[in-house]
Amino acid sequence: MNQQMSDQIRRRAEEGYVTAMVGDQLFGVALTQVRDVFVPKGICRVPMAPPSVAGLLSLRGRVVTAIDLRRRLGLPAREADAPCVAIGIERGQEVYGLIADRIGNVLRPAAESFEANPINLASSWSEVCAGMHRLEEGVMVVLDIESLLNAEKLKEAA
Repeated sequence: MNQQMSDQIRRRAEEGYVTAMVGDQLFGVALTQVRDVFVPKGICRVPMAPPSVAGLLSLRGRVVTAIDLRRRLGLPAREADAPCVAIGIERGQEVYGLIADRIGNVLRPAAESFEANPINLASSWSEVCAGMHRLEEGVMVVLDIESLLNAEKLKEAA
């Protein structure tokens, strides 16, 4: 790992991560990338959108593109009436809501607990994960927001 990447990981760990559960896996999004956390309501499906794009919704007067993390990661869809949450991300002029099963806490793991993606990680995960932190309770996978929101990859996700 190069020095610049190491410094970036250390900085993010010190600032913290907003965590969310998708299935049984804990995921982290760098706190500096999170705009807000909300319960998505009134999602309008977009015709011909890739399956990982759940649709559009309105949040405080702004149009938000809702990304279903389950579909983006190749996991089975959640039941229609199952509760969910969204992590609001602002990228450029666009706002996205990353839909997860449950929201967690803000964690600030030690930078030394960070590890690169294992070589046997499924490609649908490795392309959107920046690595992971080993915690006492398990592993927190760090999401790479730029890769996660890559338009070409969204089209390919099942």
